[in-house]
Amino acid sequence: MAGHSKWHNIQHRKGAQDAKRGKIFTKLIKEIVIAAKAGGGVIENNPGLRMVIDKALAANMKRDTIENAVKRGSGDLEGENYDEVRYEGYGLAGTAIMVDTLTDNRNRTVADVRHAFTKHGGNLGTDGSVNYLFTKQGFINFESGDEDQIMEVALDSGAEDVVTNEDGSIDVITTPEEFFTVKDALTDAGLESTHSQVTMEPSTRVELNLQDAEKFMKLIERLEDLDDTQEVYHNADISEEVMAQL
Repeated sequence: MAGHSKWHNIQHRKGAQDAKRGKIFTKLIKEIVIAAKAGGGVIENNPGLRMVIDKALAANMKRDTIENAVKRGSGDLEGENYDEVRYEGYGLAGTAIMVDTLTDNRNRTVADVRHAFTKHGGNLGTDGSVNYLFTKQGFINFESGDEDQIMEVALDSGAEDVVTNEDGSIDVITTPEEFFTVKDALTDAGLESTHSQVTMEPSTRVELNLQDAEKFMKLIERLEDLDDTQEVYHNADISEEVMAQL
């Protein structure tokens, strides 16, 4: 479970990079369109839509922009149609990588993903080649807080586990289905999380030294930088000491 803290650090680094490149809004708009298309434009009836709208608001996206994306997805406005495609592959030292994309041109996207893997020492695999190594989980992180109170509220509202990390941060783990129930219960108790997301958690991790980690992160950053990429998941274990040197 200690890997959550490392995942958290890598994800925040990723978020800062996306923001610098000016791509985060484009990615979020695509995600809103897909979520509204899949489950309708009523947020109360569509947990997936609520999740991405929360992310968009946290990124300071204007509500008008969000509403227009919802309307596009629910068919009230014209716009591009996107397909959800997941690519699976391997990085250095046998690390497993999954890339979730939203694309209006599958041929372009698979070529871009394959090129990124090949250029940075990895290789694109077949469907199902690494997917079995990951489990979908809800993840709610607190940089600090009252451990006993967080644990009591989280477990009473349906969380699967509560983990206190060495740095004092606290992770609440949920099933995807109970994510919002637990998150709302924590918020109602006055416990505001630092970061929350439904993500893919690996069952095993591969520890990387500094040299491999540098090459590996170049691959991850290249994959994240692709226009069609929404999320990148992996099972690399990169220590805090190594991360500090990257």
